[in-house]
Amino acid sequence: MIDKETRERIIALVHKEVVPAIGCTEPMAVALCTARATEQLGCKPEKIEALLSANILKNAMGVGIPGTGMTGLPIAIALGSLIGKSAYQLEVLRDLTPEALEAGKRFIDEGRIDIQLKKGISEKLYIEIVVTAGERCATAVIAKGHTNLACVKDGRLDNASLRQILPSESSPTAESEDIALNLKLVYDFATTAPLDEIRFILETKEYNMKAAREALKGNYGHNLGKSIDRPLAKGILGDSIYSRMIARTAAACDARMGGAMIPVMSNSGSGNQGICATNPVCVYAEENENTEEELIRALMLSHLTAIYIKQSLGKLSALCGCVVASTGSSVGVTYLMGGDYARCCAAVKNMVANLTGMICDGAKPSCSLKLTSGVSTAILSALLAMEGKCVTSQEGIVDDDIDRSIHNLTAIGADAMCITDEMVLNIMTSKGC
Repeated sequence: MIDKETRERIIALVHKEVVPAIGCTEPMAVALCTARATEQLGCKPEKIEALLSANILKNAMGVGIPGTGMTGLPIAIALGSLIGKSAYQLEVLRDLTPEALEAGKRFIDEGRIDIQLKKGISEKLYIEIVVTAGERCATAVIAKGHTNLACVKDGRLDNASLRQILPSESSPTAESEDIALNLKLVYDFATTAPLDEIRFILETKEYNMKAAREALKGNYGHNLGKSIDRPLAKGILGDSIYSRMIARTAAACDARMGGAMIPVMSNSGSGNQGICATNPVCVYAEENENTEEELIRALMLSHLTAIYIKQSLGKLSALCGCVVASTGSSVGVTYLMGGDYARCCAAVKNMVANLTGMICDGAKPSCSLKLTSGVSTAILSALLAMEGKCVTSQEGIVDDDIDRSIHNLTAIGADAMCITDEMVLNIMTSKGC
């Protein structure tokens, strides 16, 4: 049994990283930052300047904004200023009304919003909002985490304040205060912690499976989840546990990326990661008739594995988040199949051998396709692991040591793929559309 203090630190970390969100977390974080800057200003702004890191721009350009029928940052910024409440965190726009939407559209049409790339920074998650009204001016900054308000002040940000927000890479950060995880610690905690201490993780099922059900009532994104449920797909994929696992995952993603006003439980700042870490595990547990305790422990194992991988990858990177979250769900499903720690490790190695290198080219409706690719691999990796099959250290980037295998994956995503990130953003911003 892990000692109480360690359990409390892990639980605090899960509560920090697994939170509700409406819509894609990047534009919602920009809306949140705008709302906080407006609150600091104390009145409706006449002008809003948004200075954003490249990864924020990439992930916010093509995604639907809930309840608006519109995509991209301008409407998120306008509504964050007009009706956003920072106390709502990533549900910042939940008070949206038709009247507010019309006001937001007018705000955009009047040319009051200026969006630019923040130059001279290496931080991938950076949002700086400057709001002005007459002679008055206020600034809010979110950095390193989607809800981490690093600075709120009257006036503009000066260089000294920026150095405080983004210290040198050798300086300690808020992230370093979190408990450092490894896969054995994740497994031991999830499988042995007192059930009442971790029962809260069932909220992820409540939110994310509901999102999948609600998605079937409308037409969102590319309707991938609904397509998998239709006769043609069933004739190809069958009416199976596999097809239902990918369908429920895709449907929730369809709704979220398509701008549905449906909250989901996110993981490490991403709603899609939260969906991918939750829905495959829930569907398998139901179909396999696992007990509630087994489901709770599998969900904790899935979400905490994703959080662990993100500790070395970073909140935003060139690596698609489905790689991280589906690795978590593969571990969770392996556990539900009766797998022990060794088989969970095998599942992770199988995932690393297959999905490494999948690029993130922004948040958008087609993310549901990537999630189904991740879940498909998660199922195959779990099945192989349960058969005692595992990719060896003689193959590719997989190492005998499971944590080194994970860090090989994250080193590629966080460091080696940086030039890929730049190219992806350049392609996205150079297209005629």
